Amino acid sequence: MHLPSPLRLIAALAAGLLACQLAFAQTPAAADADSLRQRYDSLGDALRNNPFGRPLALESSENKDQLAGNIYAVLDRPFAAVSTALQSPANWCEVLMLHLNTKYCAPQPAGGGTSLAVSVGRKFDQPLEQAQKVAFVFNLATASDRLLDVRLSAQDGPLSTHDYRIGLQAIPLAGGKTFIHLGYSYAYGTAARLAMQAYLGTLGRDKTGFTSGGIRGVVERNTMRYYLAIDSFLAAPSSAQREARAASWFDATEQYAKQLHEVERDDYLAMKRKEYARLQQTPP
Repeated sequence: MHLPSPLRLIAALAAGLLACQLAFAQTPAAADADSLRQRYDSLGDALRNNPFGRPLALESSENKDQLAGNIYAVLDRPFAAVSTALQSPANWCEVLMLHLNTKYCAPQPAGGGTSLAVSVGRKFDQPLEQAQKVAFVFNLATASDRLLDVRLSAQDGPLSTHDYRIGLQAIPLAGGKTFIHLGYSYAYGTAARLAMQAYLGTLGRDKTGFTSGGIRGVVERNTMRYYLAIDSFLAAPSSAQREARAASWFDATEQYAKQLHEVERDDYLAMKRKEYARLQQTPP
């Protein structure tokens, strides 16, 4: 099936926007340290034996007008370092900027709190004025020596998407490790559904997830992308390490090239250099 040029653009952009947005969207039940510990215990075998080559469990679901996903993983990093780094809105922007579709991200004051001014677009180099803007409210729900609970939310997104939620919870483990839960969900309307169906029927027809295809495959691919972004950021948290961090993220995604490969390494790194430079030049 050959799509007319405008529809091809809409479909591709829809896929990029929805893929990027997935990482922001979560509606988990409020997790406490004890319930997250119980989840860790229940996932013991899945964390040890899985196709990912690392201690990780991935889940996804699709309902009538909502997509959701969860990733549970053990990070080989101390809880104190993970918690300190991920309490910062600016650091969340550093995480989100690693994604192909994130063109801009900056924290800004909002109603006595903080929001993230995010622009998302296609997976290639793109002028900022052509990207879509979404504002996410940042909420540090809990930050104790037993639990980190960070939440982002956005009421509206592009292409009739809405009610975005993202949440990350973390607890300390023995041996200087950390157990995290990254979950998300978002609701969508007719325009988003049609655009994604058009994409999956044409440009994205060969795309696959880790356990499922179709829209759930999109959820799974981006769950992994954002998990790898968190891990890459924690390995290189300084702003002076952006180049190394981007290279690390790309190389990590190539371990799952069948699901995650989109562009060549040099093209990705060149695009991110331009986008990082733009962060210094463009106010939120």
